[in-house]
Amino acid sequence: MKIAFIGDIIGRPGRVMIKEHLPKLRREHGIDFVIANYENASHGFGITLKNAHELLATGIDCMSGGNHTWDKKEIIPLLETLPMLRPHNYPSEVPGSGCRIFDVGGEKLAVLNIMGHYGMPYVDNAFRCARDTVASLREEGIETIFLDFHAEVTSEKRAMMMLLQGQVGGIIGTHTHVASDDFQISQGTAYMSDIGLTGCRDNVIGMDSSVPVERFLTGVSGRFEVPEKCRKILQIAVMNLEEGKCTDAFKLKIFDDGRVLRTDAWIED
Repeated sequence: MKIAFIGDIIGRPGRVMIKEHLPKLRREHGIDFVIANYENASHGFGITLKNAHELLATGIDCMSGGNHTWDKKEIIPLLETLPMLRPHNYPSEVPGSGCRIFDVGGEKLAVLNIMGHYGMPYVDNAFRCARDTVASLREEGIETIFLDFHAEVTSEKRAMMMLLQGQVGGIIGTHTHVASDDFQISQGTAYMSDIGLTGCRDNVIGMDSSVPVERFLTGVSGRFEVPEKCRKILQIAVMNLEEGKCTDAFKLKIFDDGRVLRTDAWIED
C-alpha cells in the first residue's frame, strides 16, 4: 500500500497547489491513499464546507485536523459524515473522531490524529491516547496505522516516535508549518518531526509577514491574513507500507516555479 501525507494546507494558495498538482502526483507515483491536514485551509483558520468538498474532490481521501478544527462552526456536524478527523484526544463528548479505518485495495488502513500539549488547548493525555488506541487497533488485527501528530514542540513529537516505533507505519508531525530535516525509517516506522506547510513560502508560516513582524517588534498582535499573491510550495511525503511496516519513503517539495526537490528517508536499522 502506498500512502501520501500533506501537512497544513494554508488558505487559497495551499488549495491551489493541491488542485494543480495532486491528481498528477497520484498517477505518477501510484499513490493509493492521500491524507492531508485541513485545519488552516480556509483563510488560515479552520475549513469551510465548500473548501472541504473542494479538497476532497482533488484526490484527498482523508483529512486530519488540529487546534483550529473548530474555527469554522459549519463543519462541526460534518465531522460525523465526511472523512475528516479531529484530534482523538479531545474529550469523548466532542463531535467527531480522531481515528478512522479505511479499506484500501482490500487492506485496512487506520488513520489517527493526535494533538500535543505545549501551547495547545486542553486535551486528554496525547501519549496515553496514542498508546491505547494503537494497541486497540492492533488487537483488532489492523496492522497498517498512520499518525498525524499535531504538536508544537519537537520533543513531544520525538517522544511519540520512541513510544510507537515498530507499532505504526508512519508518524508525521504538523502544526509548526516549518519543515524539519529528519525524515527517517526506524523499526518500520516512517518519522518526520514536521512536514511543513503547503501554501505561501515567502512570508511567516504561510501568513502575511507584516502582522507577525510587528508583533515581535512591539508585543502588539493583530489578525493574521493569508496573502492574495505569494510564492507557493506543496510538501508531500510518500510512504510504501507492507504488512504495517514502512519499507521506503520520500518527500517532495514542489514549487510554483516548476522546481521539484526530492528527499529520501534514511533507514536506521
